[in-house]
Amino acid sequence: MAVFSSGSAKHEAPEPLEGPVVATITGGTILWFVLFLVQLPFYGWFDDHGHTWWIWTCLAGAGLGLIGIWYVRGRDAAIKRAAATTEGA
Repeated sequence: MAVFSSGSAKHEAPEPLEGPVVATITGGTILWFVLFLVQLPFYGWFDDHGHTWWIWTCLAGAGLGLIGIWYVRGRDAAIKRAAATTEGA
């Protein structure tokens, strides 16, 4: 049986990774929408087997991805504005 110690070593949190966030979210959104479109012709089969939630999950993923794209584009613009303000000061 494993013994867990509450006195484990504390480490500083690493810096967050910054990458092509807008491209990543856009790619994921496109993927969700493509999955929705691919499954749509088989709606009858999904309905017969009680799996229509698979189709609607893909559509919800695409919809939430659109909100995500809007959010990360605004975040990216705010980060660039803040960097420009900092450089100008």
